Amino acid sequence: MKASLDTNTIIHFYRAELQNILFDFFDEGVFIYEQIRRIELRNHAEDLLPMIDEDIISGKIEVYTKEKLKSLAVFNIFERNVKENRLLYGSGDLGEVYAISLAQTIGAFSLITDDIKQGGPYMSLLQFEDDIMPFTFADVLILRYLTGDSDEYQTVEDFNAVNMASDLNWSFKGQISKFIRRFWKEPYKEADRQWMQRLVEDKEIKVKSKFGALSRVLG
Repeated sequence: MKASLDTNTIIHFYRAELQNILFDFFDEGVFIYEQIRRIELRNHAEDLLPMIDEDIISGKIEVYTKEKLKSLAVFNIFERNVKENRLLYGSGDLGEVYAISLAQTIGAFSLITDDIKQGGPYMSLLQFEDDIMPFTFADVLILRYLTGDSDEYQTVEDFNAVNMASDLNWSFKGQISKFIRRFWKEPYKEADRQWMQRLVEDKEIKVKSKFGALSRVLG
């Protein structure tokens, strides 16, 4: 999978020093628009820029510039997406607007954002007929666990690390419940349920056993 990253997600993973989870899980690449690097991250997490720039230079994060989008003949599409998304989400958080617009333009499968407020990118993409699937950091950790790339103990430890570093104060039990509702019990979109069904079949995931083990660790 490949993913477009919102500013908040970048900050939260880097603050917890767990950014490699993103690079390992999204094996087709992670992407950001240049404005996120030049403006949003400088305004909100300047101390993290040396680490982020190192990963950009090494190719772990691909930065899309205006020139790059023009060379791909998609800059006009990107501009149109930005205008439409600013109308939808407002201009208060341009990071999320750029992240969604980039995902739509280059065909990234997913948007990684921890902005889950009503009317924000996560909840809106769950309800819109859009090809972009939104995931929070908790969703990424749960997916990594289900697909066998970490055990239940590591998953809980990593959740606590990101949760503490980000000051989100989320409940992991609550995030797991939301994940189960989204993909099994009460999906917003049938496409999400079908995607999860294919993933479970392809990876031969024993869903009940996996969530049971995770639940026992959480107590």
